[in-house]
Amino acid sequence: MVAKGRTGPPTLEEVAAFAGVGRGTVSRVINNAPGVKTETRLVVEQAIAELGYVPNHAARALAGSRTDAVALVITETERRFFAEPFFSEIVHAVGAGLAETEIQLLLTLVRTDKERQRFVQYARAGRVDGVLLVSVHGSDPLPDMLAELELPTVLSGRRSSDEAVSYVDSDNVGGARSAVRYLADSGRRAIATVTGPPDMYVAQCRLRGYQEAMRQSFGEVDPSWIAQGDFTEESGRRAMAELLHRHPDLDAVFAASDIMAAGALHTLRAAGRRVPEDVAVVGFDDSPLAQHTDPQLTTVRQPVEEMGRAMARVLLEDIEAPSAAWRHVILRTKLVRRASA
Repeated sequence: MVAKGRTGPPTLEEVAAFAGVGRGTVSRVINNAPGVKTETRLVVEQAIAELGYVPNHAARALAGSRTDAVALVITETERRFFAEPFFSEIVHAVGAGLAETEIQLLLTLVRTDKERQRFVQYARAGRVDGVLLVSVHGSDPLPDMLAELELPTVLSGRRSSDEAVSYVDSDNVGGARSAVRYLADSGRRAIATVTGPPDMYVAQCRLRGYQEAMRQSFGEVDPSWIAQGDFTEESGRRAMAELLHRHPDLDAVFAASDIMAAGALHTLRAAGRRVPEDVAVVGFDDSPLAQHTDPQLTTVRQPVEEMGRAMARVLLEDIEAPSAAWRHVILRTKLVRRASA
């Protein structure tokens, strides 16, 4: 039991008493030493979490010592991580941003609640100086959990318009708006869109850019011209098929990612539609894939290299000199015209 009236942080002995084990067992769990049963380890980890215990080496880190390591956390499945060029680009860019330092970059995937709790325990133990988070969904509590630890954290993108944690993002609304305006200015009148998952702010912003441009050019937007995807190629194929079924006369589509645009191209080709003669296609990202589709993809370039380097820079600044203000960086996008539109 924790002593009543205690005002300081919990001690190792209090964690041991709370878990009903000896002090040495708690120490072995904290240091990942062998010889502790799985059930006992779980009980001790739960006690550490409930009491908010910070091991001594973490306290030393907070006091000024460094691990010279930062974690790059991807909150997606292995399938998406290896299938989408964005992730390899951001890893490369972050690595380049840290290349002139002595800091080690640790890459990890966090896909489940259990893995999230495990990573928080790892971070609480003071094993990293900061965290970079990529592809965080709207309901993910991990950024807030890391903020509670007062651990420097930077997001790629953001969970909502009022994100409090430091982040580096692209102008997703403006980029999508420029893509749809380009289609309208090119004479396209029946413009559909394939969106990303609705629980991701990046997808919401790209949809909003589409809607704003459509309203400016044609008035109100009919929801039947919007099909939901999930940033995968298969979802792009499926959404394009839905749109063709609803609107056989469509003459353009804006896809919220290049990989979904590639899926849309496949469906259009299978349906006998010529691109861009019958249907113009525009993607978003300007990933390497955009230059290897047939035809090459007109797309919105978000500066992934600059994003990764900026994330590393913002995190290093926060590690060196924690600020009372969150650091929010929004980078410009650019329409890249190729053969698909």
